[in-house]
Amino acid sequence: MFIGRKCELASLDRLYTSDKFEFAVIYGRRRVGKTALINQFIRDKRAIYFMGVESNEKQNLENFSKNIMEFETGVPAETTFVSFQAALEYVFKLAEKERLILVIDEYPYVARSSKSLASTLQLLIDKYKGSSGLMLILCGSSMSYMEDHVLSYKAPLYGRRTSQMKILPFEFADTCRYFPNFSGEDKALVYGMVGGTPQYLLQMDDRLSIEENIKNTFLNPTSSLFEEPENLLKQEVREPALYNAIITAIASGASRMAEISTKVGEDTSVCATYLKNLMTLGLVQRETPYGEKTSRKTIYSIGDNMFRFWYRFVPENHSMIARGIADLAYKRIEPYLSDYMGKVFEEICKQYLWKLLLSGECPVEFRELGRWWGTDPSARSQTEIDIMGEQDKDTALFGECKWTNEKVDTGVLEVMRKRSRIFHYRKMHLYLFAKNGFTKGCMETAGKMGNVTLVRYQNLLEKMTE
Repeated sequence: MFIGRKCELASLDRLYTSDKFEFAVIYGRRRVGKTALINQFIRDKRAIYFMGVESNEKQNLENFSKNIMEFETGVPAETTFVSFQAALEYVFKLAEKERLILVIDEYPYVARSSKSLASTLQLLIDKYKGSSGLMLILCGSSMSYMEDHVLSYKAPLYGRRTSQMKILPFEFADTCRYFPNFSGEDKALVYGMVGGTPQYLLQMDDRLSIEENIKNTFLNPTSSLFEEPENLLKQEVREPALYNAIITAIASGASRMAEISTKVGEDTSVCATYLKNLMTLGLVQRETPYGEKTSRKTIYSIGDNMFRFWYRFVPENHSMIARGIADLAYKRIEPYLSDYMGKVFEEICKQYLWKLLLSGECPVEFRELGRWWGTDPSARSQTEIDIMGEQDKDTALFGECKWTNEKVDTGVLEVMRKRSRIFHYRKMHLYLFAKNGFTKGCMETAGKMGNVTLVRYQNLLEKMTE
């Protein structure tokens, strides 16, 4: 079953129907569904699909040659072209007679084994782009390689591509479509546990409870998710131990650069480089208070839900998990799940507001959304606003998100109103989100204020998945 990626498929279809030479670069982190997207796109089209392997040039050339010959004859053949240039030129010439797609998946493996491949592609694109109906797709999981050796200004292929797509994990609405049998609350919990990475979502079973899913994956030493963070780091970076130490430091509460540096035992300049790479991979995110582009208040947090969940709960229970005591490990985790979901719920609420904006239903036409923290001058204390979005100097939106079993009472709304007055907007709209709804008093107060929208999670879910 193929889910989501409508925009990406539509973009690829537009390229395909142009009937002229097209060159698309598709890249993104491992497990994010790049190959599934490509296979869905080419399933009813004339295409040569070749996946590179982490081997030498000879092996990759043999495999590529077999794919070409099988496409031509319909049966496996042992013929091997003398070079990648000869093989690629053959494909370019085939595409002079018909619309043809050539996919080179895991391109970095091939390019590393054949140093002249990029220059060869450059030569052939320049030679045949006017006469060939080829649609070339280069796909890669090594984000740094694709950005430095394919997309960057200094790369031989720079200026030849007609499209590029960075494939990101699904947002909440698409992840819900994987799990028709889960309750609304369980859908949010699964998103909080594994995020929107398709390969991780496939490890979840909506015929089982959340408890059983956690035990079968994160608390099971034979599960692929149990060692996934460490395995992914080994595949993506050269010094996984230091990257692991940085993520562990952030997961344990170190959010500022100096704190991370101290915990890891490295200079801030070293940590800054590693954090930049982790941000490129989407594993770590950098935040400043809303409206402050550069700030001493900059903090770092884990940006991928599966990594957040794993580093929050697995290391501290590792000994029990290794001994197969999943029941006891889960008992230690379960009391903290609601608190863990607070940040996840904030992200879901932001996605809801973006959906409202795109459909023209949001009272404030914000340009971006973010979190704000700082000093409340009237109370002379530190405070925080979950969601903030500015339309202009006069108009803004403020949001508060509560993932609690109790109904949200008037006090939360009053606090929210006070915090919004730290800023001096003439027009303000307040959004209060709650997992289990609102008390009668809260609803009455919101009605009197007139600039408040109360959103219960179940209503949010229905809107996002309609």
